[in-house]
Amino acid sequence: MKTHNAIGQMALLAVLCVLFAVILAPLLGQGSSQPPTPAHPWMDRSLSPDRRADLVMEQMTLDEKIGLVHGAGLVGFETTPEEAATGVLARSNGGAGFVPGIPRLGLPDLNMADSAVGVARSGAHGRYSTPLPSTLAEAASWDLRLAHDYGALIGRELRDQGYNMALGGGVNLTREPRNGRNFEYQGEDPILAGRMVAQLIQGVQEQGVIGDIKHYAFNDQETGRHVASVNLDRRVMRETDLLAFEIGVKESNVGAVMCSYNRINGDYACENSYTLNEVLKKAWGFKGFVISDWGGTHSTVKAALAGLDQEQPGSVHFGDALKKAVEAGAVPAARLNDMVHRILRTEFAAGIVDNPPVPRVVDVFGGLEMAQRFAEQGTVLLKNANGQLPLDAGRVKSLAVIGSHADVGVISGGGSGQVDPPGGNAVANAQGNTPGTEADAIWGPGAVWHPSSPLKAIRAKVPKAQVEFADGADLSAAAALARRSAAAIVFVHQPSSEGRDLSLSLPGNQDQLVSAVAAANPRTIVVVESGGPVAMPWIGEVNAVLEAWFPGIRGGEALAAILFGDVNPSAKLPVTFAKSEADLPHPRVPGTDAQEFASIDIGATQPTRQPIPFDIHYSEGLKVGYKWFDAEDKQPLFAFGHGLSYTTFAYSGLQATPKEVTFAVKNTGSRAGAEIAQVYVGLPASTHEPPQRLVAWDKVRLAAGESKRVSLKLDPQLLSIFDVEKNAWDLVPGSYKVLVGGSSRAIALSASVQIP
Repeated sequence: MKTHNAIGQMALLAVLCVLFAVILAPLLGQGSSQPPTPAHPWMDRSLSPDRRADLVMEQMTLDEKIGLVHGAGLVGFETTPEEAATGVLARSNGGAGFVPGIPRLGLPDLNMADSAVGVARSGAHGRYSTPLPSTLAEAASWDLRLAHDYGALIGRELRDQGYNMALGGGVNLTREPRNGRNFEYQGEDPILAGRMVAQLIQGVQEQGVIGDIKHYAFNDQETGRHVASVNLDRRVMRETDLLAFEIGVKESNVGAVMCSYNRINGDYACENSYTLNEVLKKAWGFKGFVISDWGGTHSTVKAALAGLDQEQPGSVHFGDALKKAVEAGAVPAARLNDMVHRILRTEFAAGIVDNPPVPRVVDVFGGLEMAQRFAEQGTVLLKNANGQLPLDAGRVKSLAVIGSHADVGVISGGGSGQVDPPGGNAVANAQGNTPGTEADAIWGPGAVWHPSSPLKAIRAKVPKAQVEFADGADLSAAAALARRSAAAIVFVHQPSSEGRDLSLSLPGNQDQLVSAVAAANPRTIVVVESGGPVAMPWIGEVNAVLEAWFPGIRGGEALAAILFGDVNPSAKLPVTFAKSEADLPHPRVPGTDAQEFASIDIGATQPTRQPIPFDIHYSEGLKVGYKWFDAEDKQPLFAFGHGLSYTTFAYSGLQATPKEVTFAVKNTGSRAGAEIAQVYVGLPASTHEPPQRLVAWDKVRLAAGESKRVSLKLDPQLLSIFDVEKNAWDLVPGSYKVLVGGSSRAIALSASVQIP
């Protein structure tokens, strides 16, 4: 009996093995060295993304194609909550954009999220996202590896929350230092900005998420962004903002480019054939798709023919209107097919068809650790007279911490890039946006502070010292606290948000606060939290200044680590700080006098006001940022590329050719540190270029007393000018001056090279 049972069990086991091999194993992708036969031919992963897109398009109906080239709407924008709950939006992940997939063809929904400095507005859906330091802080690191890690963290958290497309990647140049969105961008130099954003995008896309680069192009200010026409000649365009985008697009293989709200030489950016067709798709060979900024589509036929591939967030122009235009021949069927092909090949290339996101809990602790590292590497030591910093934790007996709600948190940038603070705003009833502006109407009136208390972090460094806080509202009380303390740390801030531009001046009484504290205590340190450059009329009154930007969820801890020397600062400015607005190319933001801020009606309680169209003539042309100060012989408050360390560096042994620059950097101080060695080139006078341009850099990490030889290749395009008549980059013969040093104004070495 036992023998028969054993035989029966063996037979049953054999049958089960056969069933597993025939049925289950193929489903699990096991049991064979060959991949399972795909259900559709376009699911064959061995095929190229372009071939897979072609195969699936052969099976698509016209309606299915139209469905891929526009969004499904947003609750509060074009869709009521009731419609969202019962319609296709019920499948949405709750992000900024949603495009329904085609289940019968195995094509997934596109779920998009704003993600400039982390996944935005996750808290509304019961999720956690890591609020990172601003991308301007990331750019201040001048560290390509860090930029990659920054993007990778965002990409992971997007996938963990069920998103498969990012809406970050901002790279508009800081042509206007008062732009309210500078904190989302990468600074004023096209090479630095382009390479940093390319690494960020690579980091995102390596997580299996479609990346995005924006706002294409010349959306360099918020004033009049919906109606203004930026009027520039093609040489200026190609050598400034478009060069940053060119580098970003080519080096990242980004999946999507978001066209901006503004007009360019009269045509809206989302229907500008020169920038979309001639430059982006033809000259740069961009294979992905062009997506409109939200509400940035203004036509059907013109936009489609000019190169726009997808309207967001709804279907006003690329829904029924586009279908009718295709049927009537106004938009060729081939153009619609190109739009669809670009979207599909991007989905296949990014891996979102084969490897869709699987929601899971975000790695909170890993995010916190990385956020602190980003903040530490992005904080710039602007001034350090008398060796005020770092503070000696073993000798500090008392400290005054003053201003900017430093007892509870650090400020963040507002608008579509706002990442929800864990636990809510650390400052109740916070003020920030100007009443009646677009920012106030759309995003609400309050600035947001992340719960990372500098005061608590400082106290943790010196548990035996007396560390007291004053909010700074009462100047006399703040000065009295500073007077009885061994040193004073004043925190100041400049709120910044999408939808409005700024002044360089700190709001409120903060300048007076710094002066009052400095008069009471000569050992005064100022920490600036801002989205970009600010004026510092008190700079001669204080010993030390740290630019912390918007430092993210671990900003308090990062600042304490720098203040007490646990971290040696190495960041350098990606933007020039002017002494005052009078030194800028435009003392007032262009269009300020003509423009009333427009409010997009997405549920705003205030009546929409009609904007007044106007032209923006950026008369400085090629002279963006430091190039303006160099050409006009103006002394900045702090130069582009400036940043101090707790050690010192020396340069020597420059050797230069048209293809390569070599030199030595030595740490001449007593502690380890990193120097961002910068190479600038002055072009021949016949080119009529600004005096110098950044062409290369390296972040050199050195132990005390250590020296390293640095070799940097020179890209011929970065030595060239754009010849409009040739419609090509031109390397002009002549004498080129090579300049090497620690900033654009701290040149240590120079040489000349001849290009025949």
